[in-house]
Amino acid sequence: MLTIATANVNGIRAAFRRGMGDWIEARKPDVLLLQEVRAPQEMVGDFLPAGEWHLAHDESEIKGRAGVAIASRLPMSAIRIGLGQGVPVNTGRWVEADLELPDGGTLTVVSTYIHSGTVGTPKMDEKYAFLELVSARLAELRASGADVVVAGDVNIAHQNIDIKNWKGNLKAAGFLPEERAYLDRWFGDGWADLGRRLGGDGPGPYTWWSWRGQSYVNDAGWRIDYQLATPELAERALKAEVDRAPTYDERWSDHAPLLVSYDL
Repeated sequence: MLTIATANVNGIRAAFRRGMGDWIEARKPDVLLLQEVRAPQEMVGDFLPAGEWHLAHDESEIKGRAGVAIASRLPMSAIRIGLGQGVPVNTGRWVEADLELPDGGTLTVVSTYIHSGTVGTPKMDEKYAFLELVSARLAELRASGADVVVAGDVNIAHQNIDIKNWKGNLKAAGFLPEERAYLDRWFGDGWADLGRRLGGDGPGPYTWWSWRGQSYVNDAGWRIDYQLATPELAERALKAEVDRAPTYDERWSDHAPLLVSYDL
């Protein structure tokens, strides 16, 4: 059994200050796929030390922004960083690692953080440009025949059941038809949405709630964090859980981790 957790930590320093370390100790995931790390490599290593974890990290060129990491208890045989390198707004958003499984096989895992976007601004253009790069890479990974998990904060809710206030967000970034079409395309190409496949018919379970107001108490959230798996691997996925904190005060991020257990 292999447990992979994906989580937007909203800054790794703040997350550990709020209790992320205790959560790791309690849940004991084998692989952590992290987004919005917002820290230099050496600091990530302080929180997830060598000897316990093997690390891959794509640090953003823009200080205090983005950053994705993979922390694995399994050794890594290869690491690949970035899509569209040389563009600062695209750095800290994609990292891949090939993990060495105990049976001698290999599992490729990806941590990604896709732009949030703002309607009517260049930020939306940046998001669509990056989604094109992601789509191209997903096609390459599917064609490789490898077992692959692509996970992270995609910043898109796919269907009405993936957002509590869907009627009020039809023209909002993260729920635009043009954005949702990318997920349609990926799922149509064979990628399995394990959070939905194993998480029930909805509404929810959601993975993000605003820090503000009563959205957490009222469970007025968005499902924007995903684990996507290649078809053969998806058949070996046994369980998906959104680890929602019992109370607002016990949260260590504005996102909840999504954990999937695989029979590997």
